Amino acid sequence: MLLALRTLRLCAHAHDIIALRMPPPNSLGLAKEPSRTRVVVAMSGGVDSSVVAGLLARDGYDVVGITLQLYDHGTAIRKKGACCAGQDVRDARCVAERLRIPHYVLDYEERFRERVIAEFASSYAQGLTPIPCVRCNERIKFTDLLEITKDLGADVLATGHYVRRIEGTNGAELHRAADLSRDQSYFLFRTTRAQLGMLRFPLGAMEKVEVRRLAAQFGLAVADKPDSQDICFVPDGDYARLVTKLQSEAARPGDIVDETGRVLGQHPGIIHFTVGQRKGLGLSGEAAPLYVLALDAARARIVVGPREALRVRRINLCEVNWLNRPAGAVDCTVKVRSTRAPVAARVTPADDGQAMVELPEGENAVAPGQACVFYDGTRVLGGGWIAKADTLSRAA
Repeated sequence: MLLALRTLRLCAHAHDIIALRMPPPNSLGLAKEPSRTRVVVAMSGGVDSSVVAGLLARDGYDVVGITLQLYDHGTAIRKKGACCAGQDVRDARCVAERLRIPHYVLDYEERFRERVIAEFASSYAQGLTPIPCVRCNERIKFTDLLEITKDLGADVLATGHYVRRIEGTNGAELHRAADLSRDQSYFLFRTTRAQLGMLRFPLGAMEKVEVRRLAAQFGLAVADKPDSQDICFVPDGDYARLVTKLQSEAARPGDIVDETGRVLGQHPGIIHFTVGQRKGLGLSGEAAPLYVLALDAARARIVVGPREALRVRRINLCEVNWLNRPAGAVDCTVKVRSTRAPVAARVTPADDGQAMVELPEGENAVAPGQACVFYDGTRVLGGGWIAKADTLSRAA
């Protein structure tokens, strides 16, 4: 008994010594000295990711910058506000030189074309309204870049997204940014819990003005560079031309009809329209304003109706990703577009990767192909792709 007690005391004493030697968590939440913590920074050439690299380099981390060249289409290499093209690669390289960190450029044009651009065009041809930024994060940045991070022996991957990663009772959680006007959590709903374990978002608690101030303080030439466009690979904004080149049937003209099927006019192709759109219909002769209610790709038809017909109370989702899956139906808030404020909802998960969302107060212009993201306060619970939306009249 005395020997056992003595052994326990020695073990406890050794544990205390080890605990004293263990460094406290660094700013990235890792129990390592910054100089012994390797961080890969995804550098797009913009001000946000450049400041992330600057902050981590300033704090003494072992920083490695990685830039994925995703496309190089014509004027994109010369246009400010595009990302991951020729000029942006050069900007990222200049930032790395200024910060004195190693920097590597990887050619991902073919993968980006296959995994993101091709589906973008195909979705429009099917009458959907896609979000290529989500697919890029899911299929390129948070898959391939994380693999590169592991191959380099790095501890974490840091990006310039405006979201927060918070350690909860059950592990890492994804939260909206402190500056809700800059929040990008909607675009990251496909992130998995495993990926979240290796991801860091140093800008999540900052405002844009502070980020630009830091860029100037670090002496970075990108301090005043415009923000990147939503559809980075369409720098001139003419996405219809790109879709037509890849999916010519999407530009097939057809009829504009009302909810009864009555033909009201013609359109030049469904790729020019999305649910909720009013302008560009060419139906000024109608007594009341009309809005796009649905896109019928099979028959190349656009269904229009009054604004009140856009109100939706029930949404069917597919490819649902849960960061925190509930045991059953959960009351929360949801966003159906990146620019919309969250609204009250009840989400009922299914076992086949689907879910049903009920909206007590309804929501306007819910477009198939967009995302529906679930929130508990600022915490992201998950989200899915909008497959079908029922209006108030159909859901009654």
